[in-house]
Amino acid sequence: MRWRPRLLPADPPELLVYDEPTPCPYLSGRQARMPLRVPTRMLTHAEFGARLRSGDRRQGVLLYRTACPSCRACEPIRLDVEDFAPTRTQRRIYRRGLERFDVEIGPPELSPEKVALYNLHKTGRDLNPDGQDIDEQGYRAFLVDTCCDSLEIRYRHKGQLVGVAIVDRSDDALSAVYFYFDPTFEPWSPGVFSILKQVELCRSWGLRYLYLGLYIAECPSMAYKATYLPHERLLHGSWQRIEG
Repeated sequence: MRWRPRLLPADPPELLVYDEPTPCPYLSGRQARMPLRVPTRMLTHAEFGARLRSGDRRQGVLLYRTACPSCRACEPIRLDVEDFAPTRTQRRIYRRGLERFDVEIGPPELSPEKVALYNLHKTGRDLNPDGQDIDEQGYRAFLVDTCCDSLEIRYRHKGQLVGVAIVDRSDDALSAVYFYFDPTFEPWSPGVFSILKQVELCRSWGLRYLYLGLYIAECPSMAYKATYLPHERLLHGSWQRIEG
C-alpha cells in the first residue's frame, strides 16, 4: 500500500508529509529515516522550544527528527551559554572577526546577492556534486520560508556580503539552522565567528541555549561541534553534559 500523509497529534497538530527510508546524507552506505512534518500553523516561541528540546530540527517549513532503525550516530547538541568557555583559539578568531566583519540582523529575505553567495559557497567548498546551482525558488523554500520565529545574521566586509547565518528563536534558545560564506574568507574561520556571535546574542537576549544541530562523530563536517565545550547532547532521551 502506498504511503500517504497523515495528521499527527501535537500542539499544534502536524502533518506528516514524508516518511520513507533514504540514503544517509551524512554517512555513506547507511540508510536514514527522517520523517518530515509540517505544523498546521506558525509555532510560538514556547512551542518551538519544546520541539528543540525533543531533538527536532527545521528545514524550510518542515520539522524533522532522525528515526533511523539501526543507527544512532546523529546526536542533537547544544551549548549552555552560561557555562560555555571558548578556547584561546576561538577567542582569537572572535576578536579578529569583530575587527573584520560588520554584522547585520534582520528577517530572512530573498535577494540575488544571497543566492549568488550561497552557490559560490557550495561550489567553492565542493558541496555541489551534481553541479546544479540553487535558484531563487529553491533558496526561498530552504532558507526563507519558516514555521517559527527565524532571523538572518549577515556578515559584511567593506560592504561586501561574505556570510549569512539562518537562525531560529525559541523561548529559551537560538538554534543555528544553516551558515554559508565566501570561501575566500575561510582563513578567517567565519563559521567559528558566527557560532560565537550567536552565543553572544543568546547572552544579550537572556536566552540559555544555542542549539548547533546534529553532532556526528564519524562525519568530519559535523564532528567539529564537539570542540565547543562544555556542551550537552541528547542521548537516550535526556540531555547529558559533555565536558571534553
